[in-house]
Amino acid sequence: MTVLSFDEQGVDVVYEGHDFRLEKSLIEDAIDKPYPDITDHEVLRIVEKNASPSGEARQISEIVD
Repeated sequence: MTVLSFDEQGVDVVYEGHDFRLEKSLIEDAIDKPYPDITDHEVLRIVEKNASPSGEARQISEIVD
């Protein structure tokens, strides 16, 4: 299971027992959108190539509000 914890400056990730941080600028460069407009599903796909997100995608601006 992958766990994503969002804040204004990036995302803390736990993936397959490894903890790491994706900085805001890295995420924006990878997805080519402003950070607040990126969805949690898009970030999950950066971490997990074959991700099958469930539920409705939420923009980061909604999550960290």
